[in-house]
Amino acid sequence: MVWLFISGGLVLGWSLGANDGANVFGTAVVSRMVRFRTAAAVASVFVILGAVVSGAGPARTLNDLGAVNALAGSFTVIVAAAAAIFWMTKIGLPISTSQAVVGGIIGWNLFTGSPTDISSFTKIVSTWVLCPILAAAFAFSLFKAVTAILRRAKIHILHLDAYTRVGFVIAGAFASYSLGANNIANVMGLFVSSSPFRDIALTSFFKISGIQQLFLIGGAAIAVGIFSYSYRVMHTVGGQLYKITPLSGLLVVISQALVLFLFASERLEAWLASNGLPTFPLVPVSSTQAVIGAVIGVGLARGGKGINFKVLGKIAAGWVLAPLAACIVSLVALFFVQNVFEQKVVNQVPYELTPAAIRALEARELPAVRFQSLKGKRIVGAANLRNALRSQYPWREEELFTIFSFAEIDSMKIDTLSILKADFGDQRLSPGQFRTLADLHGREFIHRWQLDRMLMEESEEWRPLQGKGHEAHNKGLRLQYSLLHEICRRR
Repeated sequence: MVWLFISGGLVLGWSLGANDGANVFGTAVVSRMVRFRTAAAVASVFVILGAVVSGAGPARTLNDLGAVNALAGSFTVIVAAAAAIFWMTKIGLPISTSQAVVGGIIGWNLFTGSPTDISSFTKIVSTWVLCPILAAAFAFSLFKAVTAILRRAKIHILHLDAYTRVGFVIAGAFASYSLGANNIANVMGLFVSSSPFRDIALTSFFKISGIQQLFLIGGAAIAVGIFSYSYRVMHTVGGQLYKITPLSGLLVVISQALVLFLFASERLEAWLASNGLPTFPLVPVSSTQAVIGAVIGVGLARGGKGINFKVLGKIAAGWVLAPLAACIVSLVALFFVQNVFEQKVVNQVPYELTPAAIRALEARELPAVRFQSLKGKRIVGAANLRNALRSQYPWREEELFTIFSFAEIDSMKIDTLSILKADFGDQRLSPGQFRTLADLHGREFIHRWQLDRMLMEESEEWRPLQGKGHEAHNKGLRLQYSLLHEICRRR
């Protein structure tokens, strides 16, 4: 059954490859600088490499939006997104896989009554706006700079043609790598917690993690989609929106690759944070939006003439329809999978407004009087807790999310031996952090946040650092907490 459900991710991977392969090599193929088979082969190899080597960064973000906690639920959400993508690809419209997946997750939240993290949703939606703007800015700047250099260099047209062809292959490889690194989270991110793969140690210094193996088959599914169905969409992106020239097409690919890389690279994020510079959220962004923004940027750099705003309007309509369609399909499909096929699409989570939880909520200016009647009552299921809370007071979604976070029962027990044996990877515990855990050996907590609070009170090494320049440290600390929760959770 695990493999059956994971096949939903493979379907989405195929859909992503069919749609987003156009974004990597569409301009090269349409301008006849690179043959389709050559483009597809290069894209396939590097999209798999990007997924396996650098795909971990954005993979956690979607779970913050809505933690789909059952395998059948993940399968249904993924298939709903794939159905929306396939339908729009069929009619020749490039759409955003990221938006379709987000729409599917929102559908799951609505079906199960789970709260949506508004801050995560806002961060993701902001990238939908920032992504094409950044791509347009990169393309505009590159076009102005390159054309100025070429005017002075006076390169022979035959040499320029040869350089452009080689540039297309190199830029396409980089763009494919960035696509795999950034968008594998859309394909397999919802299956990370239920991966059937175990780590494989090839040597004492090199191993392939279970997550990397999961991303490998997801990347292979994307590659199959590129080979089998991406040619048609390439003509929409590379030919109908704006009459592209070979050089302009190369700059479009480079601009798109840069944008995807910005939102996927953990090392770049860490470098920016360590130097006190603004960072980009590691979020699966739309390569479709990036490439279309870049095409518009080139068009504006050339005076704005020749841009087909009618086609641009159709594409923009697809961006709106994609998450809405995926959300609706997800809602309907979840109903049928649960009630007709009798599959568990959600693992019901217990909640309780314990005295400790109420005190913590009051500290966040959520008056206890508004849910006092629910104090001490064990409520199973997000929908039931939502209904009980809404019957007392018309809570906003962000307030509900906070209440759910503090009321969730997630029994924890600190076991020093289990922690010692665990693999924290790059987030290894410091001696001081481990000593704190050893001092608390055997302690039990019914709320996850209680464990976190206790560690922060006992040791400054478990506390996030305040001020600018500490983003990388604090992100690593959050990952340590996440891994610790998995180890300490009482099965």
